[in-house]
Amino acid sequence: MRVLRLHAPYARQGGEDRSFAEEVALLRGGGVEVRTFTRANADVRRAGVGATLAALVQTPFHRALHAAVRRLCRAFRPDVAHADNLWFALSPCVHAACHDEGVPTVQSLRNYRLLCLNGLLLRDGQPCETCVGRTPWPGVRRRCYRGSALLSAAVARMIQVNRRRGTWKTDVDLFVAPSEFARGVFVRAGLEPEAIVVKPNFLADPGPPAPPGRGAVFVGRLAAEKGVDTLLEAWRRQPDVPLEVVGDGPERAALEAQARAHALRAVRFHGHLSPEGCAEVMRRAAYLVFPSACYETFGRSVMEAFALGRAVVAARGGAAAEIVEAGRTGWLFEVGDAGSLERAVARMEAEPAAVQAMGAAARRVYEARYTPARNLELLLGAYAQAQRRFAARAHGAGGRPAARPEAVGACWEGGAP
Repeated sequence: MRVLRLHAPYARQGGEDRSFAEEVALLRGGGVEVRTFTRANADVRRAGVGATLAALVQTPFHRALHAAVRRLCRAFRPDVAHADNLWFALSPCVHAACHDEGVPTVQSLRNYRLLCLNGLLLRDGQPCETCVGRTPWPGVRRRCYRGSALLSAAVARMIQVNRRRGTWKTDVDLFVAPSEFARGVFVRAGLEPEAIVVKPNFLADPGPPAPPGRGAVFVGRLAAEKGVDTLLEAWRRQPDVPLEVVGDGPERAALEAQARAHALRAVRFHGHLSPEGCAEVMRRAAYLVFPSACYETFGRSVMEAFALGRAVVAARGGAAAEIVEAGRTGWLFEVGDAGSLERAVARMEAEPAAVQAMGAAARRVYEARYTPARNLELLLGAYAQAQRRFAARAHGAGGRPAARPEAVGACWEGGAP
């Protein structure tokens, strides 16, 4: 099998970039020939304001990019093309380009950018579904993307142009969501249920779990949507419980100041660590706390904790409530409620034997759902399904669609029909 993978790496590397790289390596390790096509957001920004504005204008349908992907499909002849992040250095037009060359396409749903300007379904620290299944223009009025009306308008335009064009209904054969929760959000937004399959992330086996350590660990980006302010507020009520905070981000300075102001001496900030360093800190803890305020599509650190045999205390919103089974692999608390979190942590601290049993159950869940072997099976199954859907749609139209001329993108230059 030959697979073309397309991705726009983020300016600040995150979980989506890591998942893309890991899936590419997984496929190659499984004997699949993979060609990658990437265009980094950071590279576009470094090229200057003019290049950045040009990319934003052309993102709805980028004529030159469309032609480049068509040429690549002709040269490589992939069996399937699979796109991850397309904002903003790439464009949804990559799907049309692949279809124009007779290549079935798959789109990962690792965030909510098809529905929401900031991709998080979050506003003012609370989950927001105002634009789910509706026009995204309220997000422009509220400056939901980076606090800018201009940038928010650019994202809204990309969403609206591709909805009108039918990109997500006609140019994508299959969507891959990392959780049933995320799948449900996209179904509510109007995507066909049968067009979305669930395939979680995966993690290489870190080895047999060590016995639980002491206290809690948080692993993630230090940003408002991750709920770390709620975490620290809960720790004011239990200042002697050890808490290791791993990660970096725009809120780090404010969170460290908050910890100092409340004399949270048991809280230690590590900053960014390598995957190995992160795993070592997790091993020293008894359980992970996952306080995210937004609708997480998966919850990578939850999976990492499970692999290490660690229970998880997670916020009830988003995919974490699907992954963590209360009383079996951890406990749930109400999103943004420091009191609810404090009670869940107190329960973990009071029942060390139960915490160890939950960690063992979590490890079993990892072995059943999140190993590389299981993920490769699911990913190849998704590709086979995309091929079948493409063939069925082509047959329904009276045969395989013929490649359209290179000029197909001309009427969409700049994203305007």
